[in-house]
Amino acid sequence: MILAIVLIIMLANKLKVAYPVLLVVAGLLTSFIPGIPVVHIDPSLIFIIFLPPLLYEAAWAISWKELWHWRRIITSFAFIVVFLTALTVAFAANSFIPGFSLALGFLLGGIVSPPDAVSASAILKFVKVPKRMVSILEGESLLNDASSLLIFRFALIAVGTGQFVWYHAALSFSWMLIGGIGVGLLIGFIFMKVHKYLPTDANMDIVLTIITPYIMYMIAEEVHSSGVLAVVSGGLLLSNKRHHFLSSVSRLRGANVWESFVFVLNGIVFLLIGLDLPEIVAGLKQEGISVGSALGYGLLITAVLIVIRFISTFGAVFTTLIARNYITVADRRHPGWKAPILLGWTGMRGVVSLAAALSIPVESNGAPFPQRNLILFITFIVILTTLVVQGLTLPYLINKMKLPSFDDYIPEEEEEIIIKKELAKHSLNHLTTNYNGQIENHSMLRQMALKWQEKSTEDYDEAINAESKAIYLDVLNQQRKWLLNKNHTDVHFDEDVIRKFLHQIDIEEEKLKLI
Repeated sequence: MILAIVLIIMLANKLKVAYPVLLVVAGLLTSFIPGIPVVHIDPSLIFIIFLPPLLYEAAWAISWKELWHWRRIITSFAFIVVFLTALTVAFAANSFIPGFSLALGFLLGGIVSPPDAVSASAILKFVKVPKRMVSILEGESLLNDASSLLIFRFALIAVGTGQFVWYHAALSFSWMLIGGIGVGLLIGFIFMKVHKYLPTDANMDIVLTIITPYIMYMIAEEVHSSGVLAVVSGGLLLSNKRHHFLSSVSRLRGANVWESFVFVLNGIVFLLIGLDLPEIVAGLKQEGISVGSALGYGLLITAVLIVIRFISTFGAVFTTLIARNYITVADRRHPGWKAPILLGWTGMRGVVSLAAALSIPVESNGAPFPQRNLILFITFIVILTTLVVQGLTLPYLINKMKLPSFDDYIPEEEEEIIIKKELAKHSLNHLTTNYNGQIENHSMLRQMALKWQEKSTEDYDEAINAESKAIYLDVLNQQRKWLLNKNHTDVHFDEDVIRKFLHQIDIEEEKLKLI
């Protein structure tokens, strides 16, 4: 599976198509090959295997500054819109799908209401969009996972018990919210102190970061609070404080490990979405539901989700235009009609929806869980349709609409030049003010001072260009060849020392890419 994932993602990058789309389609086509084993995942394990690390990595990747800046629209989409979406789906399912109670409708709504961050990010990397849209989508997807799974859990209880006591639900909801955040912050604080005060090295730090989200999730679930909120809140805390308790080598190596880890997890989940179809279809046939009818129900729910998201995006614009007269909003300007349309079209579903659907127990109170296979099939259709239709058309739509830049930030190239010059001036000032005497006695310090002096006045337009980079890259390649040849021809040189120099060249090459 992992080999297939790598090859499919290579093809997706070649075709400039979001890899979740190809993975789902490939899984679906693979499932029709005779003799392919049916993939079955224990429903009780799906959340614990995939969700904690994926949510934790998302919390580390997001900008807290951006999350806070756009907090009102993010929280409205992550909580209010998710609830309204689940409510609309519940009534639509209850009205048009035979045998669907409101509780089952809410269960389905909780499953399909959260858009998927991975899908949106994979698509947006091929097109240029304003930073604000990326920040809003990332923030929304981080928090809406928690809100949708809260709805999912309460609906699951209502279906299992056949009753819903509002004041019990309110108390339980409050504890899940407060307890989940509290557990996440507490465990995050403990691990922060472990990293900082115990004699860990880079390998230990990386292992600790991998087990941290699992411990947050399991402890929160054990005390009947929200494991998702625990991972998100704890992840945000540790992400914001990472430079206070992790060494530079732990941060560098950890970033590489996590990137590969999450890459594999995401790939497996999207491939499983397609591979799981035969088992779902077999379950539908056992329940006497035709695939054609189930397909119609899936497309109906997909249409409801798309329409309600469009209404929500334009509703958010109108609400902001009214609210700006009374409170301070992130941007008082009218966003126009292009941004809400594109935001409305970014409702691709994915990992969390699949995990939630697969986690529905096979039995409830000794009897088969009602409509489980139909819910799974509808979820599959929603994910497949939104990924393929919206995922393939979104880049074209973005290029066609030509979104304004909104001037939220200084252009990236200009910003980099300003930071380089100001950073060099600050470094030079600190060095000459505090270590002026030592500069005269140490050649390395003199070279550092000279380097920062040059950087603070350098004309970056002329000093750094494509030709200079190409020449420097060629020099680095020649250094690498010389070292490899030296290691091969001279038996008196220790290969570990040679590898250390090769590692330094790799770092220098990576630095060159950032210039």
